[in-house]
Amino acid sequence: MLGITGIFGLDAAAENESLLSRMVEPTLHGNPSSLCRYVNYEMGLYFAFGLGEAGRPRNFAWNKPRTIGCLISGDVFIASSNAEVQLIHLYEKLGLRALERLNGWFSGLLVDLQHRQAILFNDRYGFGRIYVQEGDGRLLFSSQAKSLLAGVPKLRELDPRSVGEWFSCGCVLRDRTLFRDVSLLPAGSAWIFSADGVLKKNRYFSAEAWENQPLLSLSEYAERFGETFPRVLDRYTNGSQPIAMSLTGGLDSRMIMACANPNGRKLPCYTFNGPYRDCVDVRIARKVAAACSQTHDIISVGDEFLAQFPSLAEETVQITDGAMEVSGAAELYVNRLARQIAPVRLTGNYGSEILRRHVAFKPRALTSEIFAPDFIRHLTAAASTYSEEANGNSLSFIAFKQVPWYHYARFALERSQITVRSPFLDNELVALAFQAPPEAHETLAVLLGIIAEANPALARIPTDRRISYSAHQINRLHQSVEEFLTKAEYAYDYGMPDWLARIDRAMQRLRLERLFLGRQKFCHFRTWYKHELAAYVKEVLLDPRSRSRPYVNGTELERSVNAHISGLRNYTVEIHKLLSIELLHRALLN
Repeated sequence: MLGITGIFGLDAAAENESLLSRMVEPTLHGNPSSLCRYVNYEMGLYFAFGLGEAGRPRNFAWNKPRTIGCLISGDVFIASSNAEVQLIHLYEKLGLRALERLNGWFSGLLVDLQHRQAILFNDRYGFGRIYVQEGDGRLLFSSQAKSLLAGVPKLRELDPRSVGEWFSCGCVLRDRTLFRDVSLLPAGSAWIFSADGVLKKNRYFSAEAWENQPLLSLSEYAERFGETFPRVLDRYTNGSQPIAMSLTGGLDSRMIMACANPNGRKLPCYTFNGPYRDCVDVRIARKVAAACSQTHDIISVGDEFLAQFPSLAEETVQITDGAMEVSGAAELYVNRLARQIAPVRLTGNYGSEILRRHVAFKPRALTSEIFAPDFIRHLTAAASTYSEEANGNSLSFIAFKQVPWYHYARFALERSQITVRSPFLDNELVALAFQAPPEAHETLAVLLGIIAEANPALARIPTDRRISYSAHQINRLHQSVEEFLTKAEYAYDYGMPDWLARIDRAMQRLRLERLFLGRQKFCHFRTWYKHELAAYVKEVLLDPRSRSRPYVNGTELERSVNAHISGLRNYTVEIHKLLSIELLHRALLN
């Protein structure tokens, strides 16, 4: 998906046009007819955008006098079916305040010829990611970092501080990127570029607007939530395209099924699965779909995925500009298959984060011997930066930092294959979540009550954590068993300690991992890197280019790779990250 790519710059028109052509080249995939352009020399505006679904031109809309033009990339939920036209009408009445009326995950550009200005904007969470770079009298912007790197070769350099954060936290912090001098348009931005060359970096929304709302009592919150959630859900289950539900065994997708089903609509369901057995998500989702009289399919990750892994890993890194590590290859694979069921994927993603304030990432201790001594300080600094950013309102951290910095990588990968929708990042629902009293985060009574009222049969089916309304929320014995199996699976996968790795190696003929893997997760990279993917791991990471990167200790890297493949140690996380950063070098930097 091309999204939006462009330049603000008053001087050197011919150079700007040439630069724009270089910037869009990586996104065309050999099909220049998929590109539309707009150039206004007087305003110093040059931008390009791609075709929409099924090759139809995206709508760069104008008002009747052709004084205000608008392009929006992404999903917008607004009163009109034509978001661009609706935004133009709102902008004519409200000015920049019109952006506050937009709901969804998007980026866009408003061209105001009457006031001789252009406005670059995104959604209030920053999910409609825009990469920006200022210099040489220009502002470059694009939905994809690879466009900026293609246009300006000097940007093809990693920022060591950012790489340290990416290794440690799984993402880059503070609206920076992996690439030196390339940053992100902050969430809720409206950057105004005037024809006189002045750039104003405005924000049309800030977290304080929701933080300063009065808190509700638990009963008030329950009543408001019970009225709001079904109404919000309707926005995400309507539309001209077929929709299917990515169903898990969790509480959030259960809420969607409970509240969507009474409308009588067909909502086919599917669940992702692994190679060993039906995981708990599959077993529960099958029951939930049956209780709602919906079809249910299983999309499995197995031998075919492993055979495609090298190419899928490279695609993952390219599509996400290095934001997603190679483990995302599985998400690329399953979402590609999911599109065959329906082009729109409805998901319960972000429900636990917004409603129960689940923090999904934090700094992780990595094996320091693998890294060059000069680079280790960047891993240490990442933990300090994270701690500073996590201070304050926890929901603001989740919605306006965790979402655009950490969750974006997986979302961008999924969105490359399928339209992804979740009601849990709806503006109205998130605003209400800021009014929830503390006890609402600590009890599941409100959420279970909504399920029980909408579909009592669903409330009786325990979730993946053995939670059900009829069992007084939690069946303690069953939950203890599930927690043990979950920990056992983790110990035989990502979390295997080195002492257990050596025992497992001594008993490798028994393949003990088959007793534990596949109950909760559908990907098992520790064993895959030991067996099916071992040759690929060696080919990439033991290459002289990989061993000579400035952030690694080449000798220790080779020792660690061999120790993991032989079963003596567990370096799954480190291999994930080192494979990813090496593929990034080869795909975008070299």
